Amino acid sequence: MSDLHRRLFCVAGLSGAFAATAACSRSQTADAPGVRPNLYLCEGCEATGERDARGLPWSLALAGPDEPGERMVLSGRVHAADGVTPAPDVVIYAHHTNAQGLYANGSNETEWSRRHGRLRGWVRTNAEGDYRFETIKPAPYPDMTMPAHVHLFVQEPGRRPYYIDDAVFDAEFRVDAAYRAAQELRGGSGIVRLQGDAVSGWRAVRNIRLEPHPA
Repeated sequence: MSDLHRRLFCVAGLSGAFAATAACSRSQTADAPGVRPNLYLCEGCEATGERDARGLPWSLALAGPDEPGERMVLSGRVHAADGVTPAPDVVIYAHHTNAQGLYANGSNETEWSRRHGRLRGWVRTNAEGDYRFETIKPAPYPDMTMPAHVHLFVQEPGRRPYYIDDAVFDAEFRVDAAYRAAQELRGGSGIVRLQGDAVSGWRAVRNIRLEPHPA
């Protein structure tokens, strides 16, 4: 089972053996307190490096004005592993489903551009550690196995990329007490509270605390 599929299983299987589900998400190693032995194991992390970090903005329109769906701004601030120090120059790669819950209309540029669909993009945090994506609110998969979510990957300067907890929407489909308890908490909690409405647009804040790295 790939790391990504394991991650999806851990959430989609919440109705099953809950204790085992939670246990599959929070592992550490003796290298250093809080360092995850599987930090760099992820499917799709290669996509984080598909753009030159030097040319990336801190704010990006991920979905154009003609993209069907409810408008949404996902933003936040990235802090170092101490949870206090702002982290500039961190690349954040995001991708998510369209308003039908599909990763649709990808290009032939790379494997990940095909698999992740057209709603994907990269930003680099500014001097204060801020980032911002203007996009649409994704829909759950058509088979309704997962909450609506935004996949997020980070790459710090001079480090390998890794995924953090998806941004999901508090109190919406399958984002319940069981989901909250089973979070990996990679980069902090990915559960965000939407502000606004479907007409004027939604706003969501997903702050990120970077993970400790192996020595």
